[in-house]
Amino acid sequence: MVRFIIFAAVVSVALMIYTLIECSRAEKHQVRSLPKSAWVVVIILLPLIGAVLWFVLGRPQSSTSQSTGQQKAPDDDEDFLRQLEVWRRQQQRETDAKAREQELKDQAKKKPDADDTDSDTPDTKA
Repeated sequence: MVRFIIFAAVVSVALMIYTLIECSRAEKHQVRSLPKSAWVVVIILLPLIGAVLWFVLGRPQSSTSQSTGQQKAPDDDEDFLRQLEVWRRQQQRETDAKAREQELKDQAKKKPDADDTDSDTPDTKA
């Protein structure tokens, strides 16, 4: 009987510590039913009952269970596809800009050569 009481006490303390840690890590605006500080008091004053009440009434809804239920394949996710389209357009603009820049550089190299030959011709005529 004493072993059972010791085991129950250890489980109760471990559950209380776990519940306090979870309560303290929860976002203030996500805690349900009572303010966060009130939940800490309830958990400390009523170790087993407070922990159970926290899990049933105060604990924020699990974001992992909600997100897994709402996950979509990448080709079904409109936001992802929109982002891909934006990225593709940006890459295309960068490629076009580099091509224009290279074209202007090529034209600039050709122009001075043509200007040099033209400028030499009038000098020889004079």
